Amino acid sequence: MTSAGLARSFGAKLRRRAARVSVRGQKPIVPPDSIAGRAMILVIAIMTFLSCLTLGAVTLVRDTAATWQTQIAREATIQIKPADGLDMEAALADARRIAVGYSGVRSATIVGREATARLLEPWLGAGLDIDALPVPRLVVVTIDPAERPDFAAMRAELGEEVPNAVLDDHRTWVDRLVAMANTTVTIGVGVLALMLSATGLTVIFATRGAMAGNGHVIEVLHFVGAEAHFIAREFRRHFLLAGARGATVGGIAAVIVFVLFSWWSSRNVATPEGDQAAALFGNFSIGLSGYLGVFLVVIIVAVLTAATSHFTVTNHLKRIEN
Repeated sequence: MTSAGLARSFGAKLRRRAARVSVRGQKPIVPPDSIAGRAMILVIAIMTFLSCLTLGAVTLVRDTAATWQTQIAREATIQIKPADGLDMEAALADARRIAVGYSGVRSATIVGREATARLLEPWLGAGLDIDALPVPRLVVVTIDPAERPDFAAMRAELGEEVPNAVLDDHRTWVDRLVAMANTTVTIGVGVLALMLSATGLTVIFATRGAMAGNGHVIEVLHFVGAEAHFIAREFRRHFLLAGARGATVGGIAAVIVFVLFSWWSSRNVATPEGDQAAALFGNFSIGLSGYLGVFLVVIIVAVLTAATSHFTVTNHLKRIEN
């Protein structure tokens, strides 16, 4: 038998032996653990953790902005400024009557004296006499989101019957909020893309570094006759599991952070700091879409690690053959 035939026979025996070893759960051909391998898993875990945090932050900002927009769009405000000879209570009643007469208005509520004083209490202090100050009074109009009223006609009628009334449909605030939300989400998506790109590059370099320590194993397998696809499959399986371990650890750590923030938010609902945080960021819950995004990031990182190891082994074998 020629040397080439001996090499092919030995390579076939080696592949059969590798399969038997894998079935028995003994030591595989690819070294299961090394300093380089542990460092790669740690790097992948850190980058996956940061990517998942970025994704969760983008989801949180998007959901909170949508909530803000919905809440603002459901109300309009009629402001009546005090003037000499103006019967404020009659003006408020007229403004309310005009508002509820339009289709799309669910209700109109006059903000009473006590409620107005409470609104101004943080700035002017307690015991405020509303009648002694030129404080505007408000009528809060609740709008049906499915059928918005004709604000132009309402504004014109208010101007005729209640001259000191000013209708604010919050359109300016809604437009600004939408622009701010879209800008924030766009920036967040850009940061997320950069984080995923950095994660991909880190995985590539970490995988290549770990592969460099196993170059002698690849060369030995190649020279004894093992086929390229067999070698690539063994290393691909090994690094897929390693990447999945690191990505899973990073994803679980990110989920723990989100759960802790959500728990803290629920425990501080009635406190000033909790109300402030809830007003800005909601309840710190990223929802089902956020957790599915974390799972997707973990899958992408694990697959990327396996694909990188496959192409690295294939290129290394091509260099050996040339």
